[in-house]
Amino acid sequence: MEQSKPFKRFYEVITCDGRIGPVHISVYMALLYLWEQQSYKDPLHIFSRDLMPLAKISGVATYYRTMKELNKYGYIKYISTYDRILGSLVYMLELQMSKKDK
Repeated sequence: MEQSKPFKRFYEVITCDGRIGPVHISVYMALLYLWEQQSYKDPLHIFSRDLMPLAKISGVATYYRTMKELNKYGYIKYISTYDRILGSLVYMLELQMSKKDK
């Protein structure tokens, strides 16, 4: 996979999505980094304690709200397991422009 393709696609899609703010961008960039480290294999096994410093956020409530919103908006598939060993699961979805934005 071309390394810059997911990054470029994300910015193309969020340009037309007014729901996405700086925290969403920061968390998604951290997820892309971890996904790259895992050779672009799904699912990512993540822990809030690892992702939060990468995304430069310190509030646990902000982390959970942002992950749930990225899931709801179709950027990721987030499965919170609350498992201290496995971690939560994140699937990086192929991003599509909405029909109204094309």
